[in-house]
Amino acid sequence: MLDNLEPAPKPEPTPFGRPAVEFDGNEGTATTNGLPTGADFKDFLIDAGYDPEQYEVIGNPRTSRWQRYDGEWLTSYRFHFRLIQGGDTLALLWSRAKKYQPTKKETDKSTIVVLWSDTQTGKTGSRGNTTDLIERISQKQIELELFLKKHKPEHAVFLNVGDSIEGFENTGSQSFTNDLSLMEQVDLEATFQWETLKLLARHTNQVTAAAVGSNHCAWRKGKDKLGNPLDDWGIHIQRQLARLAQETNQPIKFYEPQTYDESLALPVYDEILGLAHGHQANRPEQIPNWWRGQSHGEQAVAEATILNTGHYHHLRIIETGRKNGRSRWWVQAPTLDNGSDWYRQRAGDDSDAGLAVYLLYPDKPFTGTVYKL
Repeated sequence: MLDNLEPAPKPEPTPFGRPAVEFDGNEGTATTNGLPTGADFKDFLIDAGYDPEQYEVIGNPRTSRWQRYDGEWLTSYRFHFRLIQGGDTLALLWSRAKKYQPTKKETDKSTIVVLWSDTQTGKTGSRGNTTDLIERISQKQIELELFLKKHKPEHAVFLNVGDSIEGFENTGSQSFTNDLSLMEQVDLEATFQWETLKLLARHTNQVTAAAVGSNHCAWRKGKDKLGNPLDDWGIHIQRQLARLAQETNQPIKFYEPQTYDESLALPVYDEILGLAHGHQANRPEQIPNWWRGQSHGEQAVAEATILNTGHYHHLRIIETGRKNGRSRWWVQAPTLDNGSDWYRQRAGDDSDAGLAVYLLYPDKPFTGTVYKL
């Protein structure tokens, strides 16, 4: 007897064509071979070289079912999938939000100030794409939580310094270098900020959040700005989060500038925190003079003892002037974005992304110590 002879396998139907995967970097279409009833797509994606934790099926798969020659029923699927952009959409945040149950934390007498600056969500660059930004923000949140556990502040101030999203109207290249639509940028950035605010609320007894208008977030038609300074995507995001915080009883109070202002000021102990994006000056070196000029028009930051800005994508701390018997400080925040390669190539200068934080204490003047997480 010959033992190397086997019956030829019966060809199986291929109602959707040969098994294959087509993927354009964001979305794809997959056609499976016959799978047993109840099988999921994870093993199929793994065999095709895709991590199922990084992709999600969208829509309803098409199916075709038949009985194999040995009596087993098989099903072939044709389904669409996409790269998970990270985080829930703002609508899902609302639907999944839970009521916050306040508990008194053991804290020290201090306030942490967090400078949330220039995420420019949706932008791609030398530091990566949206997936890399998600990983970077996640790492900064981990480092922020470690800082909170170490220093135990009683109060947190979250300053959204601006340029929260990349937008599409600042330069002609954005339509080709963005990997998120405008709506996706807003949703993902809202998720970043909401998760960070909840983190601060878990470790402090009160959170204050503030946002100002900026150039990337401005309402635009082409490069022309429309409306007033509050017609801004960053401020729009904060207003949605303010509603969400109210619905879920989170201990977060939100502030924005007066209707026609681009800056604001908040008192913390004996300090007054000024907040402006920084695009009001053409170069960072001009910010101290811009700040000095604010006093002539009694602008919002005229009385500030610490001015916080972004826009210039690097950390800078400068002692400039005095107020009420103490030094005034300008804190220029680093960026969280994926890189501004046009500036790096033009100026030959670059700096690491980071999240700037500092601590304030009652009856103790700020002396310029800033931590870059």
